[in-house]
Amino acid sequence: MRSKFDQDLEKLNFELTEMGNLIESSIEATVTALKTQDVELAGRVIAGDKEVNDMERAIEDLCLKLILRQQPVARDLRLISSALKMITDMERIGDQSADISEITIRLADQTYLKELVHIPQMADATIKMVRDSIDAFVRRDIELAKKVIYYDDIVDDLFSVIKDELIGSIKAGTGSSEQAIDLMMIAKYFERIGDHAQNIAEWVYFAIAGDHFTRS
Repeated sequence: MRSKFDQDLEKLNFELTEMGNLIESSIEATVTALKTQDVELAGRVIAGDKEVNDMERAIEDLCLKLILRQQPVARDLRLISSALKMITDMERIGDQSADISEITIRLADQTYLKELVHIPQMADATIKMVRDSIDAFVRRDIELAKKVIYYDDIVDDLFSVIKDELIGSIKAGTGSSEQAIDLMMIAKYFERIGDHAQNIAEWVYFAIAGDHFTRS
């Protein structure tokens, strides 16, 4: 019985990794479409959100089967319940990639106010957070989970820089205020992606430590 349970836990690790890879690719495609104003790629990101949703449901089914059929002990139950929480945040990351891509399509025929620098940096930071948080779960690495939690400060700092720049542009009347608002919304979506990646890492911490993370 335990051997079958361990096999199912390995399957859970694999499927979480696959879902993590999927949303990493979604973020990468999202920021590429934004930088290059690639409407076709943005459309593929939006269409691909269904695959993220389908994967969430498949992992949810696996978790529920593990709970109902295997009657896991406390530590294993924490792992499974944490995975259920993690996939909710992962699915929302997919949603926000699609939301950014919708704005990208709307901006496709406009010249950007300035070269996009900080938004791609935010995207890179969130990709790292997603990758490391899933790795922390698979490897049961509590120190890596903690690093992800603190790394969200970098995303927040970049958002503040972008917000200040765009507000300055609106006040100065340089360029389209509507575009500035759209770019601020994109930055806000990336900031939310960082928050969801932080949530994933916090659930990893809970799964391993048995209590919730608090900053010292």
